[in-house]
Amino acid sequence: MRRHAGGRGQDVGAPLAPAEAIASNAAWSQHFDATRNEPKATADDVVWADAVLFGTPTRYGNVASQLKQFLDTLGPQWAQGLLADKVYAGFTASMTAHGGQESTLLALYNTVHHFGGLVVAPGYTDPLKFADGNPYGVSHVTGGSNDAPLGDAQFAALDHMAERVVRIAGKLSA
Repeated sequence: MRRHAGGRGQDVGAPLAPAEAIASNAAWSQHFDATRNEPKATADDVVWADAVLFGTPTRYGNVASQLKQFLDTLGPQWAQGLLADKVYAGFTASMTAHGGQESTLLALYNTVHHFGGLVVAPGYTDPLKFADGNPYGVSHVTGGSNDAPLGDAQFAALDHMAERVVRIAGKLSA
């Protein structure tokens, strides 16, 4: 199985808002500046990977527009069958406990189904999933101040999901 640390191109997190809107909000502008040089995912990253984990904030119970835009650019790869027969899973966060985390992951998986990909959600395959509570992926409630840290339950759930995804992808690529 191949592993890769990061991408080199299309910015999955590229703001779709005008620069003036970003500049008008100090926190938004600081975040934009702080993440400007982070690795960026490309279509090639999705093509070569045996397993893909997508992360997205929850936006009204749906995938964030930046990730949706990136997914929409994968049409040429989809048309060539290059996104099929891979393992996919997702993780998300919202500001409230009932902010649409599960519907966000299910919406993300609609795209994966169209790719011909295989969703390997964690389900309740480990008792720790009863602590994190999301069989569709991994999710976190950030809180009203949007700064609630990840806890042991979320880190354990992420580790479990990633290990499961890699194990199943390894079986498929063997």
